[in-house]
Amino acid sequence: MSELILHHYPTSPFAEKARLMLGYKQLSWRSVHIPPLMPKPDLMPLTGGYRKTPVLQVGADIYCDTALIARRLEQEKAVPALFPEGHEFTSASFALWVDSVIFQHAVSLVFQPESIAMRFGKLPPEFLKAFVADRSQLFSGGTASKLSAEQAKHQWPAFMARIEEQLSREEGDFLFGEPSIADFSLAHCLWFVKATPVTSPLVDAYPAVSAWLGRVLGFGHGSPSEMSAEEAINVARDSQPAALPQDGFVDPNGLQIGQRVAIAATDYGCDPVEGELVHAGLESLVLRREDPRAGTVHVHFPRIGFAIRAL
Repeated sequence: MSELILHHYPTSPFAEKARLMLGYKQLSWRSVHIPPLMPKPDLMPLTGGYRKTPVLQVGADIYCDTALIARRLEQEKAVPALFPEGHEFTSASFALWVDSVIFQHAVSLVFQPESIAMRFGKLPPEFLKAFVADRSQLFSGGTASKLSAEQAKHQWPAFMARIEEQLSREEGDFLFGEPSIADFSLAHCLWFVKATPVTSPLVDAYPAVSAWLGRVLGFGHGSPSEMSAEEAINVARDSQPAALPQDGFVDPNGLQIGQRVAIAATDYGCDPVEGELVHAGLESLVLRREDPRAGTVHVHFPRIGFAIRAL
């Protein structure tokens, strides 16, 4: 079986979500560090244009978005489960909400001026300028709207009080009793908020939440080992994509296997990826691409949160 290869960078919140899921499942994986800003010349041959972090690679199969990465890790190792039996809908739906609403609040809080000064204070001004320009481009053209720090501060206590209440009433140490994708989705947002002394009190003020976060972060990151970007590209080039699912799902918009299409995220990072549609399933879409460096790859996207159009 091919190794799990995570393309990420240390300070990415969604990468932390993926790293924690790998730790929860006690998996070994290869770590490829990618730049936090564009260009990403060694990631594009694999994804075809998808620029968000992280990306999971398994041989010549490339998985975009942590919602789909979670499902691929479930295939890799079923126990312990990220979608526990009886809680599949609750955990997946909560995670979807957190990854949009709570993450949006976390970004606004972390990037308020006082926190930015602390977070980037020791970095060259040129980097901060490049970072702002990159993130402006990242969040243009999608449905994600900018939330002011004032509004985020206004709403944050209500969200945290609800989570505090859920944790105090639930039997067990996690959001819905046993660990699930819901815990890792919320944890990466709060991990991000705790990144600077300016915003850390917004988590520390809630004892049950703080204790729960410590338990989730305690799962660690599994067993990573370093791999170069060039090695990862060579793995893709020297591998064949895995067999496609055969679920018999019929696409509601009449898309046909073999069509040339473009797929893009709808919220932010909406750079389209073009290729041949080889699978349209209930949860995922798969494109076949040819790249001079990576060879033939299959790029996997979730159905939810992504748009597809025929070319």
